[in-house]
Amino acid sequence: MSSPRDTMELREDTIRGHYPAALGLLQGFDHAPRLATARAEPVAPERSPGIPGRVSRFRSTTPGLVTRATTRPGAVRLLDRLDSATDDGLPTPATAAAAQALRRALAVALAMGETLAERTGLTELKKANLENRLPEPRRPEFTELLAAEALVVLHVFGNALSYLIAPHLGETSVDIGGVEEVLTDNAALALHGALWELDQDLGAFASDESRLLATLAAFAEGLMAKVQARAETAPRLGAFAAASWRVEADGLTIAGFAPARKARGTALTMAFKKPEEVIGNHIAKYQAMKLAKMMMAYDFDRRLNPFAELGGFIFTFMGDGAPGTGKTTLIQMMAGLLNDYCKAAGYPFRYQNFSIDQIDSYQGKSGQNARSFISNILDPAVIGFGTIDDIDQIAGKRGDRQSSAGQQEVTAVFMEAFAGATTVVRGNCTFGMFSNFPENVDDALRQRAGARFLVDGPQSREDYIDILTLLLGKNHAIPLGDHQLYAAQALQRAVAASFEAHNTPHEEGLRKVWDRVAAELGPLDTLAKIGTYLKAIQSADPRFTGRAIKNITDAVKVRALDVDLPDAWMENPELFLFQPYDRKKDMLREMIRPITVDMVIQEINRYADSEFRYADKSDEVAIAALVRDMGRAEEARRRYLEGKG
Repeated sequence: MSSPRDTMELREDTIRGHYPAALGLLQGFDHAPRLATARAEPVAPERSPGIPGRVSRFRSTTPGLVTRATTRPGAVRLLDRLDSATDDGLPTPATAAAAQALRRALAVALAMGETLAERTGLTELKKANLENRLPEPRRPEFTELLAAEALVVLHVFGNALSYLIAPHLGETSVDIGGVEEVLTDNAALALHGALWELDQDLGAFASDESRLLATLAAFAEGLMAKVQARAETAPRLGAFAAASWRVEADGLTIAGFAPARKARGTALTMAFKKPEEVIGNHIAKYQAMKLAKMMMAYDFDRRLNPFAELGGFIFTFMGDGAPGTGKTTLIQMMAGLLNDYCKAAGYPFRYQNFSIDQIDSYQGKSGQNARSFISNILDPAVIGFGTIDDIDQIAGKRGDRQSSAGQQEVTAVFMEAFAGATTVVRGNCTFGMFSNFPENVDDALRQRAGARFLVDGPQSREDYIDILTLLLGKNHAIPLGDHQLYAAQALQRAVAASFEAHNTPHEEGLRKVWDRVAAELGPLDTLAKIGTYLKAIQSADPRFTGRAIKNITDAVKVRALDVDLPDAWMENPELFLFQPYDRKKDMLREMIRPITVDMVIQEINRYADSEFRYADKSDEVAIAALVRDMGRAEEARRRYLEGKG
């Protein structure tokens, strides 16, 4: 566990003192690239008096002279580049915001470099070097400190730019590739290289205002990632990595090489569904509604959710069922609940779906897309909901020759993110995997789904009457008949009945195991007997491993925290959401129910039923494929022999 940081103030007068230098960098300088390759022409508009043109308000002109603007190949004119992204004759709000963010980010970075140089003694070494009195034995130290300052300045520039530009971003995204021109000779050259590459990216991708802002954000993220990777092996960075600074005017905290992300939600255009519009699927609906309220208990100051600390939080879940049973409706319901709750509380909400479109033929790109998706949802500054629809098509089975390299990359990223060595469950987000054919999902990835939502759609006669009435709407005069509308959807009663149905297994293979163990041991009313049942399941299905036991016990803990947070707590955040973290935890602790034998047995049967269901389907599909192949081979043999005869 890392030690707490002492946060210092990065003074506003120090930052503003670097405004002239920052503005000078934006107005223009020359740079010869070392590592990257140019992909955009320098901005060089030809202008003469009497010829209409867009003249930057930052460029000086000489009245009365006929001039022709010329630009050298290595010239960087970022303010002109920003103006060239729009057809307007004047700076637009977007270009003005971009220019302000760039100048501010550069000034913060330069101030941070100056502060670090004073703390590490680099300032004195620079002075001694200029006066030709730097001792030869200290030259290696001087070189290392210059490189450290360059890395810090670059990272702080990217960090501040990403933070400042975030509120202006829309839904547009730009893929600029990697950032290459990262130089560490000294801070000045480092900024020249970074700004040169930013100018190239703007020239290549910033075709309009939205893409201009998206390019700035993508560059800032790419620069931080590149610098952070270099910093892992660079010396002399302890003074920066172990401390933090606060820029009060912006609300920005610079904590070493950790990104300081600005909370930004997603504007959703999804057709939300109300809970009463989800017919059947009682357990899945109930758990989705509970999970939405659980996520709202997240504490943004502590960056932790009391449900996660108490052991009752669902970080990943899998929803499976036949086509048309309501998986999309369930997603729309949960996203709608979270959207409404977050609006009431003033929290940023971010929803994102990872689709088959994210699988790319370019090597490594699919993995990058998956990592970006995971990072966006994990962002501790937002309430996040990430879905992976049709995961059987997106994530490939390891060892499956029909899976593409991109699908294999996605599988590896999801496995590491959902239950890897570095996975941290804060309780601000959840990931839902949905599939019509979960048996085609890699076994290890599927077992990383901590909860199972069986999406089986309407089941009873009452369910079918309810869904028919709901979908017909009101434009008819057909009488309802002998039926109490939506009474079967009364959630508490329906859920209780659904859980009780799992007192014994459903799948034939698991039922045989249950019958054998029950005949030998009688009622499973002790931990020893329940453990024997678990071992018997593992003997029947070797894929039933320790991870399965963890998922089952997590589900039991969720049942113990089976509290329906009152709707009033969501509508009036002061009652619960805005309470201090410890108070929220105490309020929840008062609601915890004791774990019972029935809870444990029901959750074992629910989970094991799903695994046996997947295995049976998988085996049946494999057998059917083999039979089909054997039939084809036999038919080919018959035709071959007939042809020879």
